[in-house]
Amino acid sequence: MSDLERALRDPGAAAFDLDRWSTTLAERASAAGLVDVAHAGYDSPLGQLTIYVTDRGLVRLAYPGEPLDDQLAELAAVISPRIMRAPQRTDAVRRQLDEYFAGERRAFEVAVDWRLIRGFAERVLRVTSRIPFGRVSTYRDVAAEAGSPRAFRAAGNALGSNPIPIVVPCHRVLHASGGLGGYAGGLERKRYLLDLESHGTG
Repeated sequence: MSDLERALRDPGAAAFDLDRWSTTLAERASAAGLVDVAHAGYDSPLGQLTIYVTDRGLVRLAYPGEPLDDQLAELAAVISPRIMRAPQRTDAVRRQLDEYFAGERRAFEVAVDWRLIRGFAERVLRVTSRIPFGRVSTYRDVAAEAGSPRAFRAAGNALGSNPIPIVVPCHRVLHASGGLGGYAGGLERKRYLLDLESHGTG
């Protein structure tokens, strides 16, 4: 009887073996250069996030509720359809997120792959990526620094479609009046992140 037959006869063993086989397959595929986008789940205080990385860096960080089919379709169209669950490839991002949520990290040091973002939106998000921990900016100021002072509504749209929230900290951009503005992950998550950082600046 093969290992597969034994696993299928014993549901408990099957669950364990399938996890092991899945990990082994991902490792072999990665080693052979067959995985262009690796992903894994991450259990955060904001819910189950999904991390996507390429050989260039973190390309997508998805909140729960974002349709998986949409995420995969965008990545397949822009990056590559060779997408596989490979948690070990996301270890550096998960470790830094752990440290951030524990209040032990103020700046992310993972490489970012910007290929899902283009044009003015990319300029806006690159400006946003430089807003320091515990500080905030405004839509108008971000638009101005991105080269289009009057395009604050377009800046808001770019921030609302940020594919790498938290690491590219669009939560640090507010209305000029001090109001929260919008947030693709929901205003409760934006509040949580701002509170977390305000407590970490003392």
